[in-house]
Amino acid sequence: MKKIIADREIDVNEEGYLVDFKQWDKEVCRSLAEEEGISMTERHWDVIEYLQDKHQKEEPLSIRGIKKSGVINIKEFYSLFPGGPLKKSTLIAGIPKPKSCI
Repeated sequence: MKKIIADREIDVNEEGYLVDFKQWDKEVCRSLAEEEGISMTERHWDVIEYLQDKHQKEEPLSIRGIKKSGVINIKEFYSLFPGGPLKKSTLIAGIPKPKSCI
C-alpha cells in the first residue's frame, strides 16, 4: 500500500513500516517520528543509525541487544521512544519490525 510521507508516495505494509528502505531519508524519518509524537534529537539519530547498521548487517534486533549495545541505556531508550521503543524506533528508522516485537 502507499502512504504520503514527507510529501512523497512511500510503499508501506499494513502496520506502516517501509517496504523499501531505499525510499527512506532524513525527511521521511522526521515525518514518521512526528506521526509518532517524537521530535528527533541527536540521541534519536544515534539510535536510528545503530538500528540501521544492525539491520544492514542482518543482525537481529531486540530490547536485550539494545541494552547491551552501549549506544543507549534502556531507560533512555524508553524515554526517547515511549510506548513501544523497539517498534517505534524501527518504524522511524525505515527497517522491518523485529521478530521480537508482537
